[in-house]
Amino acid sequence: MAQVLLEKITKIYPGGVKAVDAIDLHIADKEFIVLVGPSGCGKSTTLRMVAGLEEITDGTIRIGDRVVNSVPPKDRNIAMVFQNYALYPHMTVYKNMAFGLKLRKVPKNVIDQRVMEAAKILAIEHLLDRKPKALSGGQRQRVAVGRAIVREPAAFLFDEPLSNLDAKLRVTTRAELKRLHHRLKTTTIYVTHDQEEAMTLGDRIVIMKDGIIQQADTPLVTYQKPVNRFVAGFIGMPPMNFFDGLLKMVNGAMVFEEGKLEDAKVVTKRADEPQVAIGQVTLPGNGFTIPVPEQLRACLGAKVGKHVVLGIRPEHLSLTDHGGESINVKLNVVEPLGNDMDLYLETVLHPHVVARVEAHAGLEVSSQVKMFVDLKKIHFFEPGETGVNLSLVSEKPHAAA
Repeated sequence: MAQVLLEKITKIYPGGVKAVDAIDLHIADKEFIVLVGPSGCGKSTTLRMVAGLEEITDGTIRIGDRVVNSVPPKDRNIAMVFQNYALYPHMTVYKNMAFGLKLRKVPKNVIDQRVMEAAKILAIEHLLDRKPKALSGGQRQRVAVGRAIVREPAAFLFDEPLSNLDAKLRVTTRAELKRLHHRLKTTTIYVTHDQEEAMTLGDRIVIMKDGIIQQADTPLVTYQKPVNRFVAGFIGMPPMNFFDGLLKMVNGAMVFEEGKLEDAKVVTKRADEPQVAIGQVTLPGNGFTIPVPEQLRACLGAKVGKHVVLGIRPEHLSLTDHGGESINVKLNVVEPLGNDMDLYLETVLHPHVVARVEAHAGLEVSSQVKMFVDLKKIHFFEPGETGVNLSLVSEKPHAAA
């Protein structure tokens, strides 16, 4: 086991495409860290550079106390689990798990001991004589993990290992991986595009966009205190609602008034990124207005009269008044989810608002509904694709560590 240290790691492909842009990341010994972000953000490239499968353009990678920039993958003392499992079809499960150790000329009795221990941990002892074609997807995934375990590496690297499994099996296998980490305590770097997977697995999650680390922190801090609009929109399902508007002073009180974007232009590059539009905000006078909570007034004082973006998570909108501020919306769609339901709403100026509330009978589609906002949980951002979270400017930022 060992720490992994990335210092100013950069990857530039032929043609000048910068996949990873001078990132710094310290992964502690025994830590489970998850790299997450939309397609093309640089997370898999980062993992492959740690593994030695991609050459770095600039920077330094340390595994333990050793710089491994020029060390071949087989000598880095890491084990990698791929999306497609990469099992040898002509070998039994036992031979697949033992193969890497055999190449390293590990004594046969040690190989047998390690394979049997790993098989017991993963509950695949009864599969050791089968070949991969006789296994289910979940069983193949366990074999791939078992092959990594027997290596007893300094670090595990996982590249979207659950993406080929069905939804139900992904959830159960996710829990198994977390239990496995608690047992083995091996430093783990895990790549996924699934933010729910990242939130449930990681000691810390590292959110990337365009080859840059946006935030690296615990799942709870990342959810509660996103450093910018991109992180706020990417983490959380359904995603955070955003409203463009202005901060104003009315009778000595600071308020946010919803506005309308003129000449709005969508700047989002990929379908799996939060959609962001930019433009000039105007106040036609018929949007909603809510007071700015007292704890945010000091850090927002310089933004009075300026364009800001209000962020409200769907679960912080409620049909019940718990002391929040209300806004009037039109109800377009109700999606029952059992104990909860998602409401798709619109304000006068905003056509797509989502609220996640407790299941509630008697709501009529196309009716006007009063929703209550939990003012203690709202955020304000600078306009733009990755506008900084103005609600945190008085706090120490949670950046890459």
